Amino acid sequence: MVDQALDLDATFQALAHPVRRAILSRLTEERDATVTALAEPFEMSLAGISKHLRVLQSAGLVQVEPHGRERHVRLDPGPLAAAEDWIEQHRRFWTERLDARDDLLRG
Repeated sequence: MVDQALDLDATFQALAHPVRRAILSRLTEERDATVTALAEPFEMSLAGISKHLRVLQSAGLVQVEPHGRERHVRLDPGPLAAAEDWIEQHRRFWTERLDARDDLLRG
């Protein structure tokens, strides 16, 4: 249970930055991209992009593999599914509670 909570913490921390979310969005479209290609739309150095990729990689959201002189990055959707499950569980709980409150208020 503690490991699962730590995994969720890492996922949400990784998703907290707009550059990292943009990188993930790009990887959903391209499936595989080089670090250089991922850096193109951002006004930051390769070192800056690499820092964001390390956060994503430590959260398990991407896999980075060297291919010769380039590093290829791929999305790993597993942690996103776990976050989605957590959000859905809480959404369901609060929807039921608020619906019950509304029913009570309507009398």
